[in-house]
Amino acid sequence: MSLLVVGTVAFDAIETPFGKTDKIVGGAATYICLSSSFFTNKINLVSVVGEDFPGAAIQMLKNKSVNTKGLQIKKGEKTFFWSGKYHNDMNNRDTLETQLNVLENFNPLVPDEFKRSEFLMLGNLMPSVQKKVLDQMTKRPKLVVLDTMNFWMDHFMEDLKEALESVDVLTINDEEARQLSKEYSLVKAAKLILQMGPKYLIIKKGEHGALLFSKTSVFFVPALPLEEVFDPTGAGDSFAGGFMGYLAKTNDISFENMKRAVIQGTVMASFCVEKFGTQKLTEITQGKIDIRTKELIDLVKAT
Repeated sequence: MSLLVVGTVAFDAIETPFGKTDKIVGGAATYICLSSSFFTNKINLVSVVGEDFPGAAIQMLKNKSVNTKGLQIKKGEKTFFWSGKYHNDMNNRDTLETQLNVLENFNPLVPDEFKRSEFLMLGNLMPSVQKKVLDQMTKRPKLVVLDTMNFWMDHFMEDLKEALESVDVLTINDEEARQLSKEYSLVKAAKLILQMGPKYLIIKKGEHGALLFSKTSVFFVPALPLEEVFDPTGAGDSFAGGFMGYLAKTNDISFENMKRAVIQGTVMASFCVEKFGTQKLTEITQGKIDIRTKELIDLVKAT
């Protein structure tokens, strides 16, 4: 099944307790596409970059079965840039610089051949932009998943609530779930958020795993214990890519299969954090994914 991914293709500059990078390729859509490419070879990308974005990076996406026909390249403009520094616990970070550049006036244009994609992943963007993409689809996708963040809740809450009315799954972290619901208990938060429109909710808890909620069921998967975590950037997007890629591969959106998809998302996130940026996602093999998936399943077995 085809997967349409909408989100940022960008530059990042990252500093963690283990080192720092100069400007490297990042962006939510980049991580989602790379992660999902291990499960499906029908990935369609809608995003925007500036003239400064390297052609080699676009070719890398194409080599991963990503159709870049929906990637706008704005001549004379610069690509979105984010710079951040992580604290010693790697759970918190400070944004040092944000340059919206081409993202400031981004008008997503979905190519005709993308408009009937069966699965839609709306990566972290302004809620009105996410809704514009959904409105362009000629056929409602089998599953629509939306990711968002606290910045949009701070400044565009009504737009976000409107977008949530049209999606099937919302993915956010625990802090964002509490902000959106105004409830500290994640169980209470989930009940309120599911009343806003989504049928399912995924709450990502970083090194403490992830929760999948429906209106009647809850599923929890822990994060894999890792010896070293170099860079958490893109972990949530890698999770989303694994989750969506697996669902597109299996073409099964039942709650039981979503459990398996959450496991695959957790595995992909665990790889992402082991090196800076997208590097690890370009190096791993299907065999390594299979081994780590088994390790995670064995970790939670009671017998």
